[in-house]
Amino acid sequence: MKCALITGGSRGIGSAICQRLAEDKIYHILINYQSNKEAAEKTLEEVIKRGATGEIIKFDVANADEVKSVLTAWQETNPQALVEVIVNNAGITRDGLFMWMTHEDWSNVINTSLNGFFNVTNFFMQKMLRNKYGRIVNMVSLSGVKGTAGQTNYSAAKGAVVAATKALAQEVAKRNITVNAVAPGFIRTDMTSELDEKELIKMVPANRFGEAEEVAELVGFLASRKAGYITGEVVNINGGIYS
Repeated sequence: MKCALITGGSRGIGSAICQRLAEDKIYHILINYQSNKEAAEKTLEEVIKRGATGEIIKFDVANADEVKSVLTAWQETNPQALVEVIVNNAGITRDGLFMWMTHEDWSNVINTSLNGFFNVTNFFMQKMLRNKYGRIVNMVSLSGVKGTAGQTNYSAAKGAVVAATKALAQEVAKRNITVNAVAPGFIRTDMTSELDEKELIKMVPANRFGEAEEVAELVGFLASRKAGYITGEVVNINGGIYS
């Protein structure tokens, strides 16, 4: 059984990615979620509707022990399963000016995006190397590429994942494993629902927010066999914000 694991797969961009990968009918879709079981189950319904199989799997990517124990238990229950695709999508924001930022808001954001990438990817790395195939897609952000005021913690976390993407890509390329990052700009999701869309689209040459499905299409391509010669890249999907 070939599997694709999407962290933070229950809502928004993560859910759109699960549904997009389901359309290819190549992978058993592992939908990771942390708290919103209802949303995860809804995403699973959509995956099944598209003719794929899937399951939901609960763990907090930031908690190294939990990641290890849940994934180890899953692997023991599914000894034939092979995770070929990992989409590190789980992330949180705790926005605020740096001078007022609490240590907790700093470390929670870093732990989820950066340590989450390590905890999940590291668990499967040796198996991928033995299998001589893999596709790792890290969801980063406009903030991680250009930096965003009021998001020093988020920019730091995503910027670190960008650098990790480039380094890991070089380590594993010989084994037919690609590692790429996707950096969305303003995408219409729960996470951006509080933003002033009218004001912000003035910054976007395309004059609109993007849709989660558009990001999912890009991830679907990078996660496919067709993208075998693309690695260590950060692909911006932001309506031309700084093209």
